[in-house]
Amino acid sequence: MNANAAIQILPSAPNDQETVRIVDEVIAYIRSTGLHYFVGPSETSIEGEDLHQLMEIVETCMTVANQAGSEKVSAYVKLTYRPEGTVLGIDEKIAKHQQ
Repeated sequence: MNANAAIQILPSAPNDQETVRIVDEVIAYIRSTGLHYFVGPSETSIEGEDLHQLMEIVETCMTVANQAGSEKVSAYVKLTYRPEGTVLGIDEKIAKHQQ
């Protein structure tokens, strides 16, 4: 794996319950990609072999949130990419912190 992304989707919603519903739909989409991912309290991390694929996923996450009812969507994205080699994976980053 030579790329990973952390994405936080912030939908425009009238209340917390609606925000959670929209974010849940985005997470369901991420799950459907078949890539390894980890849901945290503020963002979801995704691993992949192709930076282009991860960027398409980020774009689709925003579209999914919009189609779920958010007329405006903000996203904060962190990317790591190493075209020749590998990057630290989710499991390597968090294993020692899991109980």
